Amino acid sequence: MQNVIVLSKSLIIKRKMKKCVHLFALLLLMSGAWCNGQNITNPPRSDTAGVISAHGPEAITRNIIQDRKGNIWMAAFDGIFRYDGKSFTNVTRKVNSARFFSVLEDRKGNFWFGTIGSGVYYYDPQQPGEKAFRHFTTAEGLMDNNVPHIYEDKNGSVWFGTLKGLSRYDGKQFRNYRANWGAPFTGLETGELPPDNHDDVNSIVEDRNGKFWVGTRGNARVYDGKTSSILVHNGQTFTNVRTIIEDSGGNVWLAGQDGLWRYDGTTFTQITDDFVGYVYEDQKGNIWTSSENTVSGKWGISRYDKKALADKKPVATKIPSDYQANDRMTFGILEANDGSIWFGSLDGVYRYDGKTIRDFKGK
Repeated sequence: MQNVIVLSKSLIIKRKMKKCVHLFALLLLMSGAWCNGQNITNPPRSDTAGVISAHGPEAITRNIIQDRKGNIWMAAFDGIFRYDGKSFTNVTRKVNSARFFSVLEDRKGNFWFGTIGSGVYYYDPQQPGEKAFRHFTTAEGLMDNNVPHIYEDKNGSVWFGTLKGLSRYDGKQFRNYRANWGAPFTGLETGELPPDNHDDVNSIVEDRNGKFWVGTRGNARVYDGKTSSILVHNGQTFTNVRTIIEDSGGNVWLAGQDGLWRYDGTTFTQITDDFVGYVYEDQKGNIWTSSENTVSGKWGISRYDKKALADKKPVATKIPSDYQANDRMTFGILEANDGSIWFGSLDGVYRYDGKTIRDFKGK
């Protein structure tokens, strides 16, 4: 009987040791998975696709948006940066070192990143690591690998403004468009046409009536889904239009080489003849611009108060210019959920809280 007891204890000890060995091996396996950023039971978040940074972009920053979760995204020549209110993450650092020019969050919560020279990246934040990315270039049907602008229309198709024309992606395939700029009124053409110096598209927006307004280096156009027509005012076309938006009142704004213009559905009104690179409407209906003064040649951010826009000669309020990007080109503008104004420049991103301007460079 005693021998039986001893034997039972021995078996118990061996079984316990075997369990410990299994447990130790499991811990090692889990530890290795954690070190590789791959948790088996809980797939890693999109943070694993990028690199957390102590600072924001420090190169040319062209486009800024805020997503549905409140994160701020910046398309810059040193990467796509996401700011969660505390820290920055260079989302594309491990994927591509291309110069990023544009960023869009689509209706499904996924993102599109446009580059100069490397096509477009589709980013699904629910996927782990580099699996979150899908790359589109001319090999997949994109019109051109230089993509300064991205826009999603009311039907969910994503449009890409490239240096050779427009690409529309319906989720399955691309359809490409090139305009015959020599004719005053023509349908958009598809396929490969002879190169044109003014085929590059800076901006596209669909208005509440379903018409598409297209700003290019050449003549701005309106496209109704069948035909396109050149915009003309008093016999003059609108050339090198950099940004087009539709405001909350249904007015269409064109910003570019010919200044800032507002179209109310009947009449074009010029607000300023300064070169305007970007136009943006905030939640109060004020209009913000990044522009170059025609006399001094200095760049800056200005605000046209909504009430002042009713005047024949509205006067803009210049925000303080005592920041490092003073007199240097400014680009995309965003009003964040907290009311602060973000804008891009040649050396990164800046935030204006209504009183002061701060940068997010490395210190």
